Amino acid sequence: MQQCHCSTPTQRMCLASTMIAHEGAYGRVSELSREHHISRQSLYTLRARGKEGLERVFSPKEQKTKEEERISRAVLTLLVEAHASREGIQRCLEELVGVHVSLGAISAIIHQAGEKAQEQLKRCLPTGKRALALDEQYGNERGKGYLNIVDVRSWVVVASIPPVAVDAESWTLLLWYMQEQGLQWDAMVSDGGKAIQSALESVTPESIHQRDVWHVLHECQKVQGRVDRAVKELHEQTPKVERNVKRMAAGQKPRGRNPKTDPIAHGHDVQQMESIASSLKYLTCQLQRLLGVVVLKDQSILDSRERQEELDALLELFFELCEETPQSVKKEIEELLHHVQGALVGLTGFCPALDSVQEQAALQLGEQACHLIGWAWLHRAILGPQAKQLAASFPPAWQSTVLILLTAWDQAARASSAVENWHSILRPHLAVHRALTADLLAILALWHNHRVASRGLHKGQSPLMRAGLTKVPTDWLAVLGYPSAFSASPIPQALQQSTIPIEHEIVDIAA
Repeated sequence: MQQCHCSTPTQRMCLASTMIAHEGAYGRVSELSREHHISRQSLYTLRARGKEGLERVFSPKEQKTKEEERISRAVLTLLVEAHASREGIQRCLEELVGVHVSLGAISAIIHQAGEKAQEQLKRCLPTGKRALALDEQYGNERGKGYLNIVDVRSWVVVASIPPVAVDAESWTLLLWYMQEQGLQWDAMVSDGGKAIQSALESVTPESIHQRDVWHVLHECQKVQGRVDRAVKELHEQTPKVERNVKRMAAGQKPRGRNPKTDPIAHGHDVQQMESIASSLKYLTCQLQRLLGVVVLKDQSILDSRERQEELDALLELFFELCEETPQSVKKEIEELLHHVQGALVGLTGFCPALDSVQEQAALQLGEQACHLIGWAWLHRAILGPQAKQLAASFPPAWQSTVLILLTAWDQAARASSAVENWHSILRPHLAVHRALTADLLAILALWHNHRVASRGLHKGQSPLMRAGLTKVPTDWLAVLGYPSAFSASPIPQALQQSTIPIEHEIVDIAA
């Protein structure tokens, strides 16, 4: 028997009206399904469309509001997730949604969302004493930069302001403003800029100013690269020296601007430069080890006093290396020594806070046990990245002390990676917009603070959750007042079946 589908608008309107009029009547849907040879799901779809049409006619303002919220969500999503410009957002909406939105309307949506985001950022500041990372990011204006403050442990962006003069006055005003908002801190981490250091000394001189470890190690790597290039250049000169020796033996003049004709002296220069390169590499490795959170020694852990003694001995070796260095690279190594020597006080700012925790653990468990715990923490990427997971592998009597020790090591602030990560998020937007306004910075900060990690150590958590604000929503657009107006509808059965041959065809072409 041939099925008679309702294919005309009149038939569909009649069915939709009947479904709405008899909604809740038992057996009516089954009766219509048999009578018109149409599935129950299709009837429910017609009823939903009929209701939507009635709502559009009899409540146009509410429908218009939902449409505006949907467009606002689309604009802000393209702005943040796709790094799109205003013109790009306009073209995407026309192509994907079929809606034309003027550039003025897009700017108004961004401005309104930015004002709401600035208010939300003031309400979601981490509580208690925090360790903060400070840094400036330079844009296109000479001498001006974006001042950023990020919580080290949770990576919550607490402040990000448009370009201002990068000096002590600007940082001082920003820190005073954050204090007025209720933000408290006991430690700051930065790259050692003079402006930040002067501001911290005037605002909170009692707080710890920790120098970023990786900036100093990066300087060591740059000098190491220059020394390695010097070694390579000397090795490349070896065949030239041998050719000049042969020319002089044949009674000819050596070639080159400053020709070398003594192979023994050249060999000594190569050997000396190789020794300098290997010595510098060794000293850099030792510096990295001594600046680690946990430094092991024979069956115990170094405390801050012993660590400082080791660092002083390392500086003595640096002095000896400078005296033996040839003039070609002597200046670079001397500058590196002065850089490390000046930063050393700030590089170990996190150490005294660990001494009391480590001493208490040594009294309860013994120094050998602390050495074992420290070794496990250094290998936590293999044994278990989470403190609770790693503590569970120790004897039950140890676990409470082990957890305290592991938590203290995990929370030690010695790097400004949190603010550097924030800079990497701002950089693509800065390239697109050329300049970031306070509205756009607030929107990006709110999105970042509510973004839930999909993988990694903090999977399933947002920065605000890691800061202890567990009741905050995860939809940052809903926080701004743009709730999701619709849910994803299931793909029709016919469309699912029609995509199967296409997928097979793509696979065959790729093969």
